[in-house]
Amino acid sequence: MTQVTLKQDGKTLTALLSGELDHHGTSLLRETIDERISAAAPAILVLDFASVTFMDSSGIGLILGRHKLVSAIGGVVMVQNVPAGIKRTLAIAGIESRE
Repeated sequence: MTQVTLKQDGKTLTALLSGELDHHGTSLLRETIDERISAAAPAILVLDFASVTFMDSSGIGLILGRHKLVSAIGGVVMVQNVPAGIKRTLAIAGIESRE
C-alpha cells in the first residue's frame, strides 16, 4: 500500500513516501501533497524515497507534477534516498537525486 507522511520544518516540506508508486497509488499521494503545498507554500519540497519499493512512470509524473506546482510559487523540489533500482529509472527520465 502506498503512503505518504508529511513533515514541515519552517519553509521545508518533506514527503516521506512508502510502498509502490504506481498508477493506483500515486493519485492519493498527489492530492495529499498538493493540498499541503497549497496551504503551506514551501520553499523546498523534499520527496524522500527511502521506503519506496517499486516505481513506474506514475512516480515520474508525481515528481514532475510537484516540480511544476512548487516552481510556480518560487520553490524547488529535491528527491532523496532513492533505492538503486529506482535511481536508474530516474536517471533515464533525466531526474537527479541528492543523497
